[in-house]
Amino acid sequence: MTRAIIIGAPRSGSGKTSVTIGILRALARRGIKVRGAKSGPDYIDPGFHTAATGLSGVNLDSWAMSPALLNALAGNATDDAEFVFLESAMGLFDGIPSAQGRTGSAADLARLYGLPVLLVLDVSGQSTTAAAVAKGFATYDPDVRMAGVVLNRLGSERHRRLCGEAIEAIGLPVVGAIMRDPSLNLPERHLGLVQAGEYENLMAHLDRLADMVESSLDLDAIMALAKPFSPAPGDFGDALQPPGQRIALAEDAAFTFLYPHVAAYWRKAGAEIVPFSPLADEAPAGDCDVCWLPGGYPELHAGRLAAAANFRAGMARFAEMKPVHGECGGFMVLGEALEDASGETHAMLGLLGHSTSFARRKMNLGYREARLRADCPLGARGAAIRGHEFHYAQMLATGNDEPLADLADGLGNPLGASGYRRGNVSGTFFHAIAKG
Repeated sequence: MTRAIIIGAPRSGSGKTSVTIGILRALARRGIKVRGAKSGPDYIDPGFHTAATGLSGVNLDSWAMSPALLNALAGNATDDAEFVFLESAMGLFDGIPSAQGRTGSAADLARLYGLPVLLVLDVSGQSTTAAAVAKGFATYDPDVRMAGVVLNRLGSERHRRLCGEAIEAIGLPVVGAIMRDPSLNLPERHLGLVQAGEYENLMAHLDRLADMVESSLDLDAIMALAKPFSPAPGDFGDALQPPGQRIALAEDAAFTFLYPHVAAYWRKAGAEIVPFSPLADEAPAGDCDVCWLPGGYPELHAGRLAAAANFRAGMARFAEMKPVHGECGGFMVLGEALEDASGETHAMLGLLGHSTSFARRKMNLGYREARLRADCPLGARGAAIRGHEFHYAQMLATGNDEPLADLADGLGNPLGASGYRRGNVSGTFFHAIAKG
């Protein structure tokens, strides 16, 4: 029987990602089959979970995924794992106003699956007040149970004692105490952490986090806090269907943001994913049925993409006959031009008419629901697709292409037309997660 626990915190930046990765790596080093999961639409942390454990990470998103799909993915997560550690996005209870159990918060998953929570508290700048924060979490929702606390960013042994004794006095066990150590922080970029695949010494850093966990946390106590994880049966009827039998997938440092559950289902459904690297000036294989440009960081590599003559010519040839779709960064590359952070403009593929800028930054963040205006690799005309938008790029020019979809935010408020389509080419700023 697989056991699981949720790792939550009051807010982003509390250290729960480092704690989660450290626990996953420490248990994997012990020979325990352990898997990481992430609530919400984060596409970076699952890469660290995978690297730490050797088992693929997964997103579990109660807003974007129907209950049937959520249960199917959660059930798959238990297939070959003794433990699942489910890391919360943002704060434990943070989601959007929505139907019961569909807010996108990790607390939804705690209620749905009856999982306990390991609460990570950044106690820098406070002492016994940490107990008031912990008590608030313990009493806020009787259906979300705090099982234990990890104290993070402690300044001294006295600091640990003051915080720990106050929290244990309200009946919550303290199962970890981590001293302040900035060298353990994971580097960040404008969309979150620097990705796992960009570390030259990734495993060394993961092992340092595991060493920290071994010396600072009671791993046996934490494993004992985990509870049986047995999701109800589900199905993949609301999964994004493979856009083709052979899918040419851009995959390198500029194109990385494809949700693990999307690629896993495409393979499960019998499709073959054929990766190629635009940064290595590779073109999509001509015998593929469709080309997919996922999100990533093209703004960091715009000059190389502009100079990749074989990639550019190959994409133009492919798009003449077969569907091409781009998400976020991929959508930016499909346009006429991209202005990087320094203000330099680079020619992109020109398969769509818009131009984008990273020099004029504005954060766009939130859940999205799209109603497709035409058939495209995301689905058939009229289909509802749920996803997420997170980017800083701005539109400089819109071009004259047809809109791809009508967009609404997570609350259902209309946002107008979104994305573009021209011939076989389509693209949007939002990342698709599942059918609505």
